[in-house]
Amino acid sequence: MATTPETSAEARRGAAPADEAYLKRVGERVRVARARRGMSRKSLSKASGVSERYLAELERGAGNASLLVLRQLADALSIEAAALVSDAPERAIDLTLAIHQLERLSPADLAEARRLLGQRFGPAGAAAQGRIALIGLRGAGKTTLGQLAAQALGVPFVELDREVEKEAGTLLAEIFALYGQDAFRRFERRALERVLNENERAVIAAGGGLVTDPLSYELLLERCFCVWLKASPQEHMSRVMAQGDMRPFKGRSAALDEIRKLLAERERLYARAPLALDTSGKTVRQTLQELRKALP
Repeated sequence: MATTPETSAEARRGAAPADEAYLKRVGERVRVARARRGMSRKSLSKASGVSERYLAELERGAGNASLLVLRQLADALSIEAAALVSDAPERAIDLTLAIHQLERLSPADLAEARRLLGQRFGPAGAAAQGRIALIGLRGAGKTTLGQLAAQALGVPFVELDREVEKEAGTLLAEIFALYGQDAFRRFERRALERVLNENERAVIAAGGGLVTDPLSYELLLERCFCVWLKASPQEHMSRVMAQGDMRPFKGRSAALDEIRKLLAERERLYARAPLALDTSGKTVRQTLQELRKALP
C-alpha cells in the first residue's frame, strides 16, 4: 500500500525545531537527487512505489518517512539510503562520481588506484604534517639514519619497537615468547596509533615486519611520508651481525637465505612507499643527504 501524508503527519506532531530542520534537509536531498537524474515526481513515484502526493510532502519537509520508504526511494534513485539521512554535509559531485567509478573496479584495480592516489596526493599531505616513517628489513639502517635525520630536521626520533615494549610492559623477545606474533601486532598497532597522535612531527623507525599487518601499514602510509631503506641481503646480514641481534635468525645456519626470502616476500609491500633509498655501500651521511633532497 502506498504511503500517505496523513501517516507522516501523525508522526510529526510536537516535533522540535531541530527535527523540523532535519526533515527539510532529508526532503531537499530527495528532491536534488531526483532532479540530478532527470526524474519527475511522477516517475520516481512509479519506480519507488511511494505515492506522488507523499513525495511532494516529503520534499517540502512535511513528511517523516520510515526507513523502508527511504530505502525504496534510494533504490529508485540508485543511491545509498545513507545519502538521504546522513547529518554529514552532502558530498561534492566529483567525489560522488569518483566513488561510483571506484566501486566498479576489481579488487586488484582498486588497490592500484589507491596506490596511484597515494603517490599523487598522499605523500605531500603527510609530509606537511611533518612525519617521516622509515621502513625496511632489520639492518637497513633505520635507527641510525632516523636519529640523524631527526636531529637534522629538529624533530623527535621514535623507534617504534621501543614504544611497543612500553605498550606491552616487557621486552620484544618476551612479547613473542609470552603472547605470540598476533598479540605483538596488536601491541604494535596501539603503539603506532599513540605515537601518531602524540607527534605531529617526527621521524619514526618502524619494525621490519610492520608492513605485513595491513591495518598498521595503511595507517603508516596515510599519516606519514614513508621511505623504504633498501640494502643487499649481504649488507643486511653484516649489519645485523654487527648489532649482535640475530632475532629472528637465532639458531639458524642459513640466516642469509632467510634474509633473502624475507626480502623477496616483502618487496611488493615495501615498494608501496613513495620513496625508496638504497643504502648499500653508502655511509649514513650520504644516505641522509639523499633523503633530505628527496623529501617533498
